[in-house]
Amino acid sequence: MTAFERYRGTEFLSPEEMRAVQRQLFSSHLRYAAEQSPYYRNVFRANGLDPAIELENIRSLPLTDKEALAEQNEAFLAVPRSNVVDIVLSSGTTGRPVEMMYTEADLLRLAYNEEISIAGCGVTKDDVALLTCTMDRCFIAGLAYYSGLRSLGAAVIRNGLSSPASHLEIIGRLRPTVLVGVPSFLVKLGQYVKAQDRDPRATGVKKLICIGEPVRDRGMAFLKLGENLEELWGAKIYSTYASSETITSFCECTAQRGGHLHPDLAIVEIVDDQGKTLAPGETGEVVVTPLQMEAMPLIRFKTGDVSFLIDEPCSCGRFSPRLGPILGRKKQMIKFRGTSLYPNSIFAVLDSFPGIGEYYVSATSDYDLSDIVKVYASVKDASLTAAAIMDRLQARLRVRPEVLLSSEEDVKNRVSAGNSRKLIRFVDERKSL
Repeated sequence: MTAFERYRGTEFLSPEEMRAVQRQLFSSHLRYAAEQSPYYRNVFRANGLDPAIELENIRSLPLTDKEALAEQNEAFLAVPRSNVVDIVLSSGTTGRPVEMMYTEADLLRLAYNEEISIAGCGVTKDDVALLTCTMDRCFIAGLAYYSGLRSLGAAVIRNGLSSPASHLEIIGRLRPTVLVGVPSFLVKLGQYVKAQDRDPRATGVKKLICIGEPVRDRGMAFLKLGENLEELWGAKIYSTYASSETITSFCECTAQRGGHLHPDLAIVEIVDDQGKTLAPGETGEVVVTPLQMEAMPLIRFKTGDVSFLIDEPCSCGRFSPRLGPILGRKKQMIKFRGTSLYPNSIFAVLDSFPGIGEYYVSATSDYDLSDIVKVYASVKDASLTAAAIMDRLQARLRVRPEVLLSSEEDVKNRVSAGNSRKLIRFVDERKSL
């Protein structure tokens, strides 16, 4: 039994009991960070802070941003280098990857986190899961899902970043019941299966665990991506969100109404541009304090992702708060003619237009208070004009970005550029963010 087992089921406790567990873990976390992490030792001393701060006063602690993590990377390490057993690279703010280091205890925490998250989707030891995400290239995602599924007792097929043809062969031979992967790739895989005169719905796949891209909108309805997945596979679709810095995931349960927080593993806040903590339901940046981390403990870490919290009890029986769908990346926020919006808002409008095929959005610098935004799209209906698309965008978003029509092939080449399995629908060419 790992040290984390004693807190198993915390999310099913009453809010008062849950808060008591968090107070205890938060207090231990602060003391550990202040004593063992050179970075936080300096933060507490420089700001005259007492590590004995109560959970209710968490807002008095400074936020930690990715710039600090990148610039003082080594100072965040709270254990001797000899205790580090796994190292991954996280994208830095200057283009230089940031080292994230984990001890054996951190990897056990990772497995526990993913186990209870995936179990919430209804996955059991009787399932066979096909991983379409990599376990190499210094990424943590594949290792996380592999560890969680193995901890749960499910069988795992590690086919990774293989071609649709390779995955189809595996599906035919080994009959997985669960697919784990980037949703846009799972759409591509389903389309490939159909192109081979096979029905994805008849493959035996019952659940899709979607990573890296949102499949729902703010109201929890499916985006076009989610609709395509459901139509292709006829499977239950679950969305999960995590980051390599916090190694904490928020996964939907069978109710599919937001990603559940595991109170024994993290404290989550939503903050505005000034760092003020917002109430449940309000949209802002996701800030995570991951608990029980050993190698690189973090306090109030700004993820750069935008979402909101849901604090009503869930029909699954959990009382823990839930994280809504990721609505965008804070650094991708567009300032366009007096309106602030995220690329996902534009995508949602374009996805609702039946006559539009492939598309992407570009943003370039104009001047300090505005960006130049253009939509490049192909159309399946020759009568659909750029002006009509602009009218729809203006009606829904209150702004009218320029729309440029192009061939399906040209747009698809830009959307599918590079080696990423995610479709590149936002091209950010602004000089400063």
